[in-house]
Amino acid sequence: MSQNRIKIPAMGFRAKSVGALTLCGFALSASFAQPQIQPAPSSDAASHIGQEHVSQEHVRRGRAKRPAPAVLSADDGLSVIAAALDARVKAARQPDCSHLVHAIYLQAGFPYPYASSSDLYDGTDDFQRVTHPQPGDLVVWPGHVGILVNPAQRAFFSRLRQGPGVDAYDAQYWKQRGQVRFYRYIKKAPAQVTATRLVSQRHK
Repeated sequence: MSQNRIKIPAMGFRAKSVGALTLCGFALSASFAQPQIQPAPSSDAASHIGQEHVSQEHVRRGRAKRPAPAVLSADDGLSVIAAALDARVKAARQPDCSHLVHAIYLQAGFPYPYASSSDLYDGTDDFQRVTHPQPGDLVVWPGHVGILVNPAQRAFFSRLRQGPGVDAYDAQYWKQRGQVRFYRYIKKAPAQVTATRLVSQRHK
């Protein structure tokens, strides 16, 4: 397997525009052949109408699209790569690729409960699958995982046969392992991070 030089491209962001909702009103008209006196709605009827309005409002709110979770930014990804390169000296302590990746994310400040490469490939609550990977994302096959270093060169860092190193994920050897998937770390609130660290320490 060949080891490629790492060139990290500058990353950019695009802001997504948010559409505005237009509320339309409606009018009711009725004609009567003879004048009739309509009784005023009772308090029970008014209460029922109010409850219907509240229920419909809850339904509308329930159908509202939830905000997308905050994920690893481009700068965060560079921090993960820096941790990966620094981890080469200590990599011998990690028994396999999934433990190496887990240790790198912990060192970079992005903890998650340890998961095997097979579990990561199937998907976990700590990572979101993406189709356009950026540096720092996971590169996962059934039975192997690494960290993307340079999307343009398809270079990733992982524990290889010769030890920790960099290789191209589109090399023939990796193609034979199956379809590659990419995952991006999902950031958590401080309370969630504390709980995750406790779980991670228990798995050590």
